[in-house]
Amino acid sequence: MTDMLSLPDHDWPVLQPGWVWLCGAGPGDPGLLTLHAVNALRQADVVIYDALVQEAILAWAPQAEHIYAGKRGGKPSAKQRDISLRLVDLARAGKRVLRLKGGDPFVFGRGGEEAQTLVQHGIRVRIIPGISAGIGGLAYAGIPVTHRDVNQSVTFVTGHDQSGNTPGSLDWASISKGSQVIVIYMGMKHIAQIAGHLIAAGRSLSEPCAVVTTATTPDQRVLETTLGTIVDDIAASGMEPPAIICVGASVLMRQVLDWQGMMAGEAPRNLDPLGRGLPAESA
Repeated sequence: MTDMLSLPDHDWPVLQPGWVWLCGAGPGDPGLLTLHAVNALRQADVVIYDALVQEAILAWAPQAEHIYAGKRGGKPSAKQRDISLRLVDLARAGKRVLRLKGGDPFVFGRGGEEAQTLVQHGIRVRIIPGISAGIGGLAYAGIPVTHRDVNQSVTFVTGHDQSGNTPGSLDWASISKGSQVIVIYMGMKHIAQIAGHLIAAGRSLSEPCAVVTTATTPDQRVLETTLGTIVDDIAASGMEPPAIICVGASVLMRQVLDWQGMMAGEAPRNLDPLGRGLPAESA
């Protein structure tokens, strides 16, 4: 299949020797790659890729050396400085280097750190954005990250910092009060603490929540729950990271927008989950 797809006529950029392109591979489904990503994969001499990059995506670069640089919580992982300096060394060796990161490299992906290191060492870089899991992963679950009847704001937060703990710099009270919908990356390990912060700040125990694991892949699982029961429900489900967690009424839209369920022959559970009482197009 990879040999059958031809890129449309366009002035596609050329990955030159000694350059590093930092590229977002999207949340998992190879079909969510951008054309710039495909173009980069076809030119690279070396692809350094993260844990969440699917094998089917690497298949677009059969000519390249594939180097794993995944970082997964609780498992042996490459140190960030070592990854960044490896990129420098490969570029200085005249390689056409593609740094392939899950989602978008600048959304909780530490792409900014890697790019800064490269520039500080005199290496030329190009940034190729990707679809972030906090948007694309929720869309595959049938959950719109924004919906006119629900929210005029959305906040993206990470569930852990460099130490692996819940970020101490986050003002959970302000986040809770200031954003109707909250999307949490890498938050499953600390969900009890996070849920406690949000409830203490005034969020309702009955507020809808969703947990989406291994988003956009054939192994995707979705748990619909509430803020008051999310900890116990995750434990009972046996779900494991990687996960995106969404807190807010937009989760209810899955009842009408679970398009993957409909593709499997399931009927929508509720055509008006927000109780508007009007056709959607009448607003």
